[in-house]
Amino acid sequence: MKVARSLLGKALVVVEHNNAKVSPATLAAVTAASKLGEVTALVAGKGSKSVVDEISKIQGIAKVLAVDSAEYEHGLPENFAPLVKKVQDENKFTHIVAAHTTFGKGVLPRAAALLDTQSVSDVIGVKDENTFLRSTYAGNALASVKSSQALNILSVRPTSFDKAAQGGSASVAQVAATGESGLTKWLADEVDTSGKPDLTSARVVVSGGRGLKAPENFKLLYSLADKIGNCAVGATRAVVDAGFVSNDLQVGQTGKIVAPELYIAVGLSGAIQHLAGMKDSKVIACINTDPEAPIFSISDYGLEGDLFDAVPKLIAGL
Repeated sequence: MKVARSLLGKALVVVEHNNAKVSPATLAAVTAASKLGEVTALVAGKGSKSVVDEISKIQGIAKVLAVDSAEYEHGLPENFAPLVKKVQDENKFTHIVAAHTTFGKGVLPRAAALLDTQSVSDVIGVKDENTFLRSTYAGNALASVKSSQALNILSVRPTSFDKAAQGGSASVAQVAATGESGLTKWLADEVDTSGKPDLTSARVVVSGGRGLKAPENFKLLYSLADKIGNCAVGATRAVVDAGFVSNDLQVGQTGKIVAPELYIAVGLSGAIQHLAGMKDSKVIACINTDPEAPIFSISDYGLEGDLFDAVPKLIAGL
């Protein structure tokens, strides 16, 4: 007879949000944290009551710590890190968890330094309270990391964990703010007005590479994305570096990690750094003139042909 192992840990999830809605990446972090013990969520923002209400109804969360203060309005990690340290000092969690996003990658290392401990980044699996799985060598190998620290600080890859569902009923407690750090100053947000879904949450992603040849040819991918619906446009590092598109579209090891239901690779060869950012997609399709391109080796469907001929036909047929 198998006996269920009780979880003795206490995990704190640092919630990422826009003061109105919880980031989907945080819901994946909640799932990961639930494998470690009782979960408490930390919500810091300005006028973020709707976020507190939303996260308190997520399954797996026992308690929400809420802070409402102006210094947390824009998610500056220099202001969040001292707050995480204060909450840790007061509650003695065994784990601190956040999504491996720009926000999480900014906050957790700073918090780890303040708490005099090491962080484990880009975790893709939790074996037990002290053993974590992460990819290395651009996703070509998996490493099991066993920690002997009393406090483990983890950033988790959102695409590797299911999103926690609604159905919880957590208690809410208010926490005092730690004040403005004075190290950085928020100037402005540049909001994407294209109407396209975010790369990390889109159902379908269509990405382009150097085969598109010129920046203006990316309009083909935007037209295809419009036809498909709920489709985001991505790009390789090569075309981002060449100035074809902005760097927020970059998919790969040094860009965004995506795992949509369908990933369409257009005119990209499949460099190892790019594959590291999209190989977990449910279905991968590619269009390339080179049958030896590495992208074909991981694709479920491949078309050997000229993208300038194939993509317009695909658009017309949808």
